[in-house]
Amino acid sequence: MADWNQHCFVTGGSSGTGLALAVMLAQRGADVSIVARNKGRLDKALETLEAARKTPKQILKAYSFAVDSEAGSLAALKAASEPFGGRCPEALFLVAGAARPSYFVEQDEELLRNGMQISYWAQACTALAGSKEMARQGVKGKIVFVSSVLAFFSIVGYSTYSPGKFAIRGLAEALQSELKLYDIDVHISFPPTIYTSGYEEENKTKPAITLKIEETDSGLTPEQVAAGIFKVSFPPFIVRALTAAKWFLPVWRKTVDSQVKRHRAEHQEYLKIRGFFST
Repeated sequence: MADWNQHCFVTGGSSGTGLALAVMLAQRGADVSIVARNKGRLDKALETLEAARKTPKQILKAYSFAVDSEAGSLAALKAASEPFGGRCPEALFLVAGAARPSYFVEQDEELLRNGMQISYWAQACTALAGSKEMARQGVKGKIVFVSSVLAFFSIVGYSTYSPGKFAIRGLAEALQSELKLYDIDVHISFPPTIYTSGYEEENKTKPAITLKIEETDSGLTPEQVAAGIFKVSFPPFIVRALTAAKWFLPVWRKTVDSQVKRHRAEHQEYLKIRGFFST
């Protein structure tokens, strides 16, 4: 396993895929800064990182910031840069995000906007702040987005989540071209279901039909996804994924749509019990 002699900045690094990725980086000898909101989880995550360090000289830090605004992302980057004389991290791994599945007709504008805040802006704002810092400092860096297989297709229940993942895919494709101006590489990962505590949490609100459709899913552990992120190369990956989608999606969509139609009566009863028709 080759060493990563770089400073790596990981958002969503206190648990799940973000923590698994941070651990893998630490094991490779990288300096690692993890960022998340929850200070308690960050402290525990930092203990896990310390146990994974490869050398005594590595700098492993944890920072509590909200990164769904440019100001918050910039503050997190500045804090992480201080131990390095103000130099921006060479690699940004943007893992922050979460899903809260439910039916579209049960949403309101605030919930829709919050879904984009969590699934898109938390990564877009860090990319914005990070690319500016890299360009100003002349850092030939790397920005790695973590999207979802739902950036290629979506189903019932993910109306507040998938739009953000589609948007990340579009942003990454644009930046993969544009940031060549500054020698900044852009990559993106499209993991399937990831078995984390966040997955268990989202299943609490997930519609019954969504759970039914996902019964045959073969998900991955956070460690498997983290390992896959190292292999991601955006241009060929996007071509392969879209080529596969061209042949697979029409058949898959027909099967899913049939399941949804069969669920219609049960869904109407669900809405009736919830008082949807009386509002």
